[in-house]
Amino acid sequence: MSLQSSDTVADLITRIRNAIMVGKNEIRVPTSKLKKAVADELRKANYLEAVNIEEALPRNILHVVINKADKNAAINEISKVSRPGRRVYVGADKIPRVKSGRGIVLISTSKGIMSGNEAKKMRLGGELLVKVY
Repeated sequence: MSLQSSDTVADLITRIRNAIMVGKNEIRVPTSKLKKAVADELRKANYLEAVNIEEALPRNILHVVINKADKNAAINEISKVSRPGRRVYVGADKIPRVKSGRGIVLISTSKGIMSGNEAKKMRLGGELLVKVY
């Protein structure tokens, strides 16, 4: 397991996408506050089953349960919007809808990571991080 990544959220998203494609129902990744916040928002939106932190050295492990063993994953598509070379920022009135409102976007705002709907209600813009359907 690699401990360094230039884009930690992209690494998390890629590991989730790859696990779903091969039929795994859980992943373990090195933790960070940003990864934990993104995973918690996905869990809150019912795209993930559970998110836990396991104590380990040299760094704690983020344990993400994508779905229960007897069920299909709730995620059909998951992709990173902003990239290190091309950041994408939006105002509160320009937050995109995903699949006519059936999906969500996660936004990094001044109040933390939140879904696009929460950001619209609070009239906050920010950096588009993840698009999930």
